[in-house]
Amino acid sequence: MEEPLDIFSDQFQFNLGPYGCVLNFMITDPLPPAEGKSPQNRRLATIRMTVEHLKVMTFLIHQQISLAETRTGVRIEIPDKLLDSLNISREDWDSFWKAHNDG
Repeated sequence: MEEPLDIFSDQFQFNLGPYGCVLNFMITDPLPPAEGKSPQNRRLATIRMTVEHLKVMTFLIHQQISLAETRTGVRIEIPDKLLDSLNISREDWDSFWKAHNDG
């Protein structure tokens, strides 16, 4: 039997359409980029799924993260700089986690 794929990823992309989603998992090049060049990444895996599967997965992942934070008493913090790079305001981020953890 073939061993399952086991990878570490520090980058991702996703494309969402009305009938499906593509998730690309990538890794940043370990070598610094040449002067004037952007850091490069390498695609490790592509996973395709229906939007329904994605939505169920998203819910279950959120549920597990919230449970882990409750069990450990440790809140997983995300730096403002990272949120800014994703065009997510701190207010929207905090509102999402508060609304979905209080209900």
